[in-house]
Amino acid sequence: MTDARADGPPPAQAAPSAQMAQPTLPSQTAQAADSAPAGQSTPAGQSTPAAATAPPAPPAQSARTAQARAAGSRRPRRRNPWRRGFLALAAAGILAAVAWALLGGRLFVVRSISVTGTHLVTQSQVIGAADVPLGTPLMNVDAGAVAKRVEAIRQVASATVTKDWPDHLAITVTERVPAISIKMADGGYDLVDGSGVIVRWTRAKPSGLPVLQTSLAGGALRGDPGVAAVASVLGELQQWLAAQVVTVSASPVLTGDGGTVVQAQQVTLVLRNGTTVLWGQPGGAAQKNRELQIVLKNKVRDVDVSAPGTVVTR
Repeated sequence: MTDARADGPPPAQAAPSAQMAQPTLPSQTAQAADSAPAGQSTPAGQSTPAAATAPPAPPAQSARTAQARAAGSRRPRRRNPWRRGFLALAAAGILAAVAWALLGGRLFVVRSISVTGTHLVTQSQVIGAADVPLGTPLMNVDAGAVAKRVEAIRQVASATVTKDWPDHLAITVTERVPAISIKMADGGYDLVDGSGVIVRWTRAKPSGLPVLQTSLAGGALRGDPGVAAVASVLGELQQWLAAQVVTVSASPVLTGDGGTVVQAQQVTLVLRNGTTVLWGQPGGAAQKNRELQIVLKNKVRDVDVSAPGTVVTR
């Protein structure tokens, strides 16, 4: 007898295995992937959904573009030369305008003039010769030209002109100093400096100035080598000897050294006691002064010290 249950439904044990084969949802897979520790791979036979994969790396072209942009930001910009030139011209124009306003305008002008060093001439003479009107822009004053105009005054040996900003002009004068006197044919004496320039005239014989024995008039002595030699010798004399000199003269002589012949000036002094001293050319003053100090203690009429180290007396 056949068992009727053999043709019935399959046994009940197959149902649990069907329940275990249910598919896994995508959300559950993503949570499992996120919660998995780093470095743990997905079990074999299970595929990871696309939403759970890491974002793709940027392409190489994007990296090169970023580098190019960074390099471009560091590259210096080209400056326009016309712009630089315009700015330079504008700055120069502004500076020129400011300089003209300050120096050439009414701010820095001559408002006062001072004169120092005058004894023989007056300050008004110097200011008049300077010829710088008040109100002249100080920048336009030529100090060298002003000094030359002042030096045209006969008694002035040299002049120095200084701009004292912002509005003052200072003139310093060095006057000529008489070295000798010349007796004039019509009376009186011209006082002459070492350059042969007449400093002034006086009626009486000046005290302390020897009289130059010459055939030339005072006005013809400017630049005369004899006058220059006399003035140089008088400056070499010691005070005790210079106080005894009453007249002086110079005469040209020819001297030669090494085949060259030149004209020099020999100076002769006449002392108060009538003694004549042939000094010779300027120079050797220290030895000549010592020799004369010894020789003049005796009564002599003529003394020649023109050759230092050799004294000739008569």
